[in-house]
Amino acid sequence: MTEPTSTTHHTRSEPSNAEDPLGQDRPHSARICDYYLGGKTNYLVDRDVAQAVARVLPAIETVARANRSYMQRAVRYMAEQGVRQFIDLGTGLPASPNLHEVAQAVTPDSRVIYVDNDPIVLAYADELLDTPSEDRTRCVQADVTRPDDVLAAVAAENSLDFDRPVALTLHCVLHLVPDAEQPHSLIGRLLDRLAPGSFLSLSHCTGDLAPKAWQAVIDVCAQHGICAQVRTLAEVRHLFDGLQLVEPGVVLAHHWRPDAGSSPNPLGDRQLSLYAGMARKT
Repeated sequence: MTEPTSTTHHTRSEPSNAEDPLGQDRPHSARICDYYLGGKTNYLVDRDVAQAVARVLPAIETVARANRSYMQRAVRYMAEQGVRQFIDLGTGLPASPNLHEVAQAVTPDSRVIYVDNDPIVLAYADELLDTPSEDRTRCVQADVTRPDDVLAAVAAENSLDFDRPVALTLHCVLHLVPDAEQPHSLIGRLLDRLAPGSFLSLSHCTGDLAPKAWQAVIDVCAQHGICAQVRTLAEVRHLFDGLQLVEPGVVLAHHWRPDAGSSPNPLGDRQLSLYAGMARKT
């Protein structure tokens, strides 16, 4: 993968203070993903990890782009089903089109709350909120592993009506949540607060098709202090237990309701090892 030139990235120097409150001195998954998407908000520590991962999984940039493409299709679908409220967990850094832009293109009155635990994501929240739809788009700080805090932060905004359906999205987030944190239980606690008719949409990296490459990715991440865990198809399906899956169920992301006329990805399924699915709370 060709590294973007330095003009496409912030050129601020790496801070040496290990207690840097923004965490610019250590890699972060949101900024690594930003690098893969051609963004500007990443640092040398992030690019070092991103490039190390790309050496063991050259298709990782395409995986990141497949995830963004799935997000757009999924959000359009939920908006077309009448959902007007969205909670996006693990927002990451701005990468247009953002979720609120997709939802509000379908229904301008859609309300979106972005949730992330990274202070740099919050520092760049102005890029999300400085729009004509500012009153309908918010960003709050909370951690997906603390669902009560997530719900409290969202409720404090007084923007969403929990008595009406909400779309809960966790796109490329749960592979950063280990089994010890019980991701299925975390999802359940979040969905318990949401009204019937709400949706869950998620995407998740898998080692099913290229186990050696993904183990190498996990090892690279661990060497840099990032905990990552891929899951099997059965394990990803388990995250939807108790919900009504939307057709075609849990599939590789680029196979989930592809846009009409889109051509198959030349890399093939093995390279795009990302499951995606959506389900409805009845």
